[in-house]
Amino acid sequence: MTGNTAVHGSGQKAALLGALALALNTWSLPAQADTEAGAAPAGVYLSARAARQAADLTAASDLFAQALESDAADPWLLGNALSADLGLGRIEAAADLADRIVEAGLASPFAHLVLTVSNARDGDWRAILSDLKAGRKVGPLVDGLARGYAWLGLGDDAAALSAFDELAANSDFRAFGLYHKALALALSGDLAGSEALFSGPEAKGVQRTRRSILAHAQVLGALGRSDEAVALLDDSFGSDLDEPLAALRARLAAGGPVTFDLVRSPQEGLAEVYFSIAAVLAEGDAEAGLLYARAALALNERHAEAALLTAELFQTLGQPTLAREAYGLVPPDSPVFIAAEFGRAEVLRDTGEEEAALEVLTGLAQDRPDLADAEVGRGDLLRGLERHEEAEAAYGRAIELFSQDSGRLWFVHFMRALAREAQGDWPGAEADLRRSLDLRPDQPQVLNHLGYSLVDRGEKLDEALALIAQAVDLHPDNGAIVDSLGWAYYRLGRYAEAVEQLEKAATLEANDPVVNDHLGDAYWRVDRTREARFQWNRALSLDPAPADIERIREKLASGLAAPTDTEDAKETAGLPAGNQGG
Repeated sequence: MTGNTAVHGSGQKAALLGALALALNTWSLPAQADTEAGAAPAGVYLSARAARQAADLTAASDLFAQALESDAADPWLLGNALSADLGLGRIEAAADLADRIVEAGLASPFAHLVLTVSNARDGDWRAILSDLKAGRKVGPLVDGLARGYAWLGLGDDAAALSAFDELAANSDFRAFGLYHKALALALSGDLAGSEALFSGPEAKGVQRTRRSILAHAQVLGALGRSDEAVALLDDSFGSDLDEPLAALRARLAAGGPVTFDLVRSPQEGLAEVYFSIAAVLAEGDAEAGLLYARAALALNERHAEAALLTAELFQTLGQPTLAREAYGLVPPDSPVFIAAEFGRAEVLRDTGEEEAALEVLTGLAQDRPDLADAEVGRGDLLRGLERHEEAEAAYGRAIELFSQDSGRLWFVHFMRALAREAQGDWPGAEADLRRSLDLRPDQPQVLNHLGYSLVDRGEKLDEALALIAQAVDLHPDNGAIVDSLGWAYYRLGRYAEAVEQLEKAATLEANDPVVNDHLGDAYWRVDRTREARFQWNRALSLDPAPADIERIREKLASGLAAPTDTEDAKETAGLPAGNQGG
């Protein structure tokens, strides 16, 4: 997930999840979670329940609102309506529901969360402290951090730091307490104190995430210690810097002015709390993570990473329209706008809108002519649209843009090989495949594809078999690669060896029509004709490609023609291509 905010160490993460256990029941309040709503119309209630289960927040919000018109006090309806509105970013509507839940005397962590967000937006920090004193809580970690930022909002730095120290004294929450104490110190102007916390004796206890390292680098830069900040970024990330980090490093290296602005107010500090928690929860509970991400955005609209996380969580929940809208929350001048555009293109592609996805990536490539990934994305989409010549050109531009030591260059050469092969340019495809292997000698997909292609062409057969065998050694449980080895033996007329490998492949890929078809052919050649027909029938039952259906039916009716010496004339035997996908 975006932001790299997960706490280092499974123990700390488990402790956090345990501390938030009360808040993980995303959708419901106690009472009627598993029963029919009292006075709500049955049809509306059932539709609302179905929308909830499908994570269709837009429909759920409308339907729960309708159900509440008939049963305004039902706790389950109130809780689900609140969750849907919060997930959609409708904070005012969620706050109204939270008030009703609290007035009814119900305990709801998410209602209390919404009220905290609403009060923070209004700058009513005393209301947050009063609610906590009254027992309106989310969980000890969230409440402790909220208390610290509430005191900071009231200008009582000592009380704020004491609240963060109290959390840090709990080993389960130490990383979060120290991190937010460091942010609070920087926010209150004590940059030296913040830096001492990030790098001093307690530094090992500070939450170590992408954003905490970014905060530390900003603090060092603001203190005029740019060289140390650059070293921190290099030691933490090496050359793998995302856009915001790369921009900061460049500014630091050039000696330009750097300010601490990761959080600019107590409200944004509280947003950082919710974002950190959202990122942790997102790994196991997308719905709960979404609600915390929305809380972060409600408090800090410029928190582009929270918008990005929101969009990713909508994708996880199977809501592409909402994901697209969330990606649109990231402004073009944001350092993470590129990531958002890639996400938007992915959503469009996954919903079958390939041309719209291509338009997004083409615009990105035009705006950022130095962005190799945009050309790779364009190439992938164009190849999927069978516009192979354009795909080849896009991959070619990506190869020119990538540095020669890039760990991804092998993949782009492989993709360009496929685009060239689809155009009948075997010499060009072979050159790319061999260049890909130069860059990544043990890449099983490339070994498999080059090896099978050579067998298919009847060229360099000893090398071809060795390549496929090496791929099988690397991935012996990959049915497609084992199938390639079996099919290579078949094409060479080594039928007994073909049967041995194809039987393994059929065990690994029992529901693959190509593998079963291949095994049927091999059985036929070793006079196991009854088993051959069984495999062909099985291949037909597994929804083969339309072009293969008639060919398989002809084999069922008439069997296979007599083989040539090595069966390299596919027209004679009516054979399909091998399983080169890897």
